[in-house]
Amino acid sequence: MLADRIDVQRQSVGIVVGLITPQGRRVIAYGHLEKGDSRPLDGDSIFEIGSVSKVFTSLLLSQMVQRGEMALNDPVAKYLPKTVKVPQKGGKQITLVDLATHTSGLARMPTNFDPRNPNNPFADYSAQQLYEFLSGYVLTRDPGSQYEYSNLAAGLLGFVVARRAGMPYEELLRTRICEPLKMNSTTITLTPEMKQRLAVGHHVVDLRSVDNWDFGAPLAPAGAIRSTTNDLLKFLAANLGYTKTPLAPAMKGMLSVRRPTGIPDLDVALAWHIYTADGKQIIWHNGATGGYRSFIGFDPKNRVGVVALSNTRSQQGVDDIGRHLLDDKIPLWVPPKEPAIVQVDPKILDGYLGTYQLAPKASIAVTREGDHLYAQKTGYAPVVQQTGYAKVEIFPESQKEYFVKGVDTRLTFVTDDRGRVSELLVREGASEVDAKRVE
Repeated sequence: MLADRIDVQRQSVGIVVGLITPQGRRVIAYGHLEKGDSRPLDGDSIFEIGSVSKVFTSLLLSQMVQRGEMALNDPVAKYLPKTVKVPQKGGKQITLVDLATHTSGLARMPTNFDPRNPNNPFADYSAQQLYEFLSGYVLTRDPGSQYEYSNLAAGLLGFVVARRAGMPYEELLRTRICEPLKMNSTTITLTPEMKQRLAVGHHVVDLRSVDNWDFGAPLAPAGAIRSTTNDLLKFLAANLGYTKTPLAPAMKGMLSVRRPTGIPDLDVALAWHIYTADGKQIIWHNGATGGYRSFIGFDPKNRVGVVALSNTRSQQGVDDIGRHLLDDKIPLWVPPKEPAIVQVDPKILDGYLGTYQLAPKASIAVTREGDHLYAQKTGYAPVVQQTGYAKVEIFPESQKEYFVKGVDTRLTFVTDDRGRVSELLVREGASEVDAKRVE
C-alpha cells in the first residue's frame, strides 16, 4: 500500500504505519525523512500530528473531571478572567463538554485570526486576541445544539484546562499523559536529538519541503503536538487495555459522551469521532499541518489499533489506509483521473491575469509565463489549502476551466455580460469559494 501511495501515486515522501493487535505490535515504514535524503523512516521518526492533538487535550479534560478538578458541564467562562465576556445564546452558556464535542457554536477559527506568516499561521495568535474575539463574538445558534468542527473550540478547551491546572499546556501534557505512558518522544518543543529524527514536511503539489508549524498558547491544544508511531502505539495500547495505566478511567470517560454530527453513521465523543456501520465501531481522529497528515484509530471490540503518519500534506492523507486496516470493507483511495490538457489561445490567457479575493485578507494572483498560467495564494484563508502558498501551474481542461496536478483543485474563470472575467470559482473537494476579481 505504502509503495503504491509513494512511488506510483506520488502522494507522499514517507509514511509510517503502526499496528497493534492481540498478537502484538508491528511497524511498517516506507520512504524517507525528506525528499532527496537517503535516510529511511522508522517507528521513532517524529511527525507533526496536527489535530490528533485534540484527543490528548480532551483526555486532559477527562482526567481533570475524574479528579474532581473540573466538571464537563462547567461554563468555560468559569476558567477565564472575569473581564472576558464569553458569548451566550438562548440563555445557554458554552460548557467544557460543548468545546470537546465541537458543539459550542464557535466557528472553525476566530474572526481576528490574521497571521503574519501564512506558512506558519498559528504561531502569533495570542491570549489577548482570544479574549478580544470571545468578548465581541455573537453566536448564531445555541451552545450544544449543533456539531461544527472547530480548532478554536479545541484550543480554548486546552487553554482553560491548563489555566485550571496552573501550568503551561505542554507541561501538563508531559506530566499527566506522556510520562505515565512512557511516551518520551511526544512533545511540542523538540530537543536537538529529536530534531535529528524529525521527518521534514512536504506539500503534495510538487513534493517541496515546507515550514514546520508553531502555535501560540491559545491554539496549541488544537494541533501543536509532535509524536512518533511507537509512542502513539503506546497510547493505543493504553486505550485498548493492553497496558494498565491510571489514565484508564479518563480514557473510558472520553467515550461516555456521544453527540450526533449530522453525518450518517458518525457521532462525536470527547474529541474522538465514532464511526458505526454493520455492527462495527471505529474510534478515530485525523490531523493535518502544512506538511503532514496523520491518523489514529482503534476497533475496541476486536482490540485492534492503527497509527498512520505521513510527511506530506495531501488531500486524502492516510485516513483511508488507517480505516482500511481497521475494516477491510472500507476501500483504499483511488486517485481521480486527471483531465486531458487542451490548448488555449495565449491571447485569451491575458484576460485571466489579475487578483481574485478569497477572503478579507487572502487572495489568489493569476500570472502568465509564456503559454503557461500560474496561480499563487497570498494571505491566510481557511479554504483552498491544498495548493499551499507556492506558485503552481494551472492546466486547462477547457477554455475557462483549469486544474492543479496532484490535488483535487479546480479553478473556473467566470465572465460577466461583457465577456470580461469577473470572478474565479475555486473548488477543493466538496468545498467551493467564489473569489471576486479586484483591480
